[in-house]
Amino acid sequence: MRTTIDKAGRVVIPAGMREEAGLTAGAELEVTLDEFGIRIERVAEGPRLVKAGKRLVARPRAAADSLPSVDIAALVEEERSRWP
Repeated sequence: MRTTIDKAGRVVIPAGMREEAGLTAGAELEVTLDEFGIRIERVAEGPRLVKAGKRLVARPRAAADSLPSVDIAALVEEERSRWP
């Protein structure tokens, strides 16, 4: 996909990509520069600690239905195929 940067430095992320990544208006993003280029990542809210009996358990703050579905096997295969 190709896009342009406007005078204010904004880049449009296509709707399909935003939906797949779970990005909504106002979502917090981390922008970093690495050896491969510019990386944009959604900042996930940290878990909250909940007491379960005598133990503290980490529970996600986001609702399960709002989290994007991720195909781990596809991601692993994609990474493996990136390198010769």
